[in-house]
Amino acid sequence: MSTFDDSAWRGSGAPSQFPATRPVEPSVFGATVAPDAPRRAAIRFTASGSEYFRIWIVNLLLTLVTLSIYYPFARARKLRYFHANTLVDEQPLGFHGDPWKMLRGHLLVVLFLVCYGGAGRISPVAGGVAALIFAALWPALWVASLRFRLGNTSWRGLRLHFSGSLPGAYLAFAPFLPALLVVLAGALVGDHPEPETAKTLGIAMGLMLLLMLALMPLGLAQLKRYQHGHFNLGAERTQLSARTRSFYAFYLRSFGLTIITMVMVFATVAGVSLLVGAVALASGASKETLLALLPIAVMLAYLPFFFVLQPYAVSRLQNLVWNHTASQHVGFESRLRASSLAWRMLKNFFFMVITLGLYRPFAVVHTTRLRLESTQVLVQGDVNQWLDTRSATRAEAAGDAAGDVLGIDIGL
Repeated sequence: MSTFDDSAWRGSGAPSQFPATRPVEPSVFGATVAPDAPRRAAIRFTASGSEYFRIWIVNLLLTLVTLSIYYPFARARKLRYFHANTLVDEQPLGFHGDPWKMLRGHLLVVLFLVCYGGAGRISPVAGGVAALIFAALWPALWVASLRFRLGNTSWRGLRLHFSGSLPGAYLAFAPFLPALLVVLAGALVGDHPEPETAKTLGIAMGLMLLLMLALMPLGLAQLKRYQHGHFNLGAERTQLSARTRSFYAFYLRSFGLTIITMVMVFATVAGVSLLVGAVALASGASKETLLALLPIAVMLAYLPFFFVLQPYAVSRLQNLVWNHTASQHVGFESRLRASSLAWRMLKNFFFMVITLGLYRPFAVVHTTRLRLESTQVLVQGDVNQWLDTRSATRAEAAGDAAGDVLGIDIGL
């Protein structure tokens, strides 16, 4: 598990009130802990699977009946229930979002999907241009959604606030520019079947794809640094001290695990396929029967990626980001284990299959509880002292204004 680098935090611009010298004892805020070490405030998630099932089934039916128009209202009900059952230091969160404002973001996304589908039917280039337009608008929509979500979340009666600027969002997304060029090159290849032109565009697309893969860790680092560097509660503002090289290390470990898993999966599938094929041929099975078994083999090959790679990536990224997120008086410690998350996902999958999907609300509640309760908030000093009333009032007013003018919810 990554631990918080206190020296990096001090150098990041966020002043520290933690003592510089401490007795030797492990801590998330460096290598040692002082007698006046931060107090650990637990996060508890008290939602019930059976309670959420009643909310989920009604939301699902109304969303289907209204052709997804009810989706923002369903999302607001879910967020309100989940926030009310998330207790930080025994104080629940609150969600105050207006579903009618959330409907704006939902309709905007639906409108884009309709336009994208129509443009794709005209030509691949038109579809690519539509995708590029939406990609150009995405940072602005992302910031608006963060402002809406944070501005409508409260703790101890105070609204949270996201203070990131729009230019900062576009700078954070800059490393993903090669991905947009890959999309455009792919669209041009589909629209120019001439061999020479297609070959040239294919080479360009391949080079952009390699550049995109090389810049993905940098892009993730910048996105998380921008996002986690602008969370506000009262006078507190968080910063992310994790270095870019930590994200590259995360990607390299994930890539290595992917290669190992692929080799093991393909070797196992090949061996089982040969065995099943030999048995089937010996018993006189037809070629059509063998081909019918192919989708089953593909599904079985996919499962190890789902239960190995995803839990590893989710747990490591959560620990990396939250263990390096802190403000002047608040820090976080995440100890999410990949094995625990993988076991939870395996159980969820099993019960989802035997209940034909009706176990989903229980799965969401159990997974959310695991991820939330693996995290603790570390508080320095008296909360009532560092929650400065005047600063909190200004931040809350700014958050409400941003929510009214730019705040929409696009389902993040």
